Amino acid sequence: MLGSGLRFRDLFAVGCGYLIGSLPVGLWLGKLQSGVDVRDYGSGATGATNVLRTLGPKAAAATFALDAAKGSAAVLAARAVTHDAATSAAAGVAAVAGHSWPVWAEYRGGKGAATAFGALAAVSPQAAACAGVVGVTTVALTKRASVGSLNAAGAAVAYSAALGIKRKSWVPLAFSVLVTAIIVGRHQDNIRRLLAGTEPEISVNVDKPDEG
Repeated sequence: MLGSGLRFRDLFAVGCGYLIGSLPVGLWLGKLQSGVDVRDYGSGATGATNVLRTLGPKAAAATFALDAAKGSAAVLAARAVTHDAATSAAAGVAAVAGHSWPVWAEYRGGKGAATAFGALAAVSPQAAACAGVVGVTTVALTKRASVGSLNAAGAAVAYSAALGIKRKSWVPLAFSVLVTAIIVGRHQDNIRRLLAGTEPEISVNVDKPDEG
């Protein structure tokens, strides 16, 4: 009975992580601010980059912050319920999956970077700091959000691997690998454009809803 109870508790925590991640912040902000569905513009995603392109910097900043908060909340809530590092990290992965394929928004969400960052900050603050520095630096140099997201994900894997070797703790690495797989999968179109040299730079409010 105890084992069954633990399994149910863990599954419940991971399921809640998915539901938290599914909250479509960018979609809601678009409807509240301009009465539009941001998925009808730009890349069709609900994340901060497409919100920046569609609604402007203030809405984009709010979207990034709230999407990251979803990831952190999923991990911290699972930790409070289960007191288990692996289950907490699994809830973070579920939150990233929920953001990417949200049940509340016809499974049409974002690309996972902000939610992954927030979850990683709760799983391994050091890895999140490394990923954040790499991501911000790459975006500043290339002016392309996709490159920043992909490089940040790679940095998280590399740092988590080094941390695992040093501390014999592999939960952050497992989390980073799984989340990176989601992020890379969600960025397939961007990767193809990068290879072709046609990936656009970050743009602000160029796909205005009132012009669509």
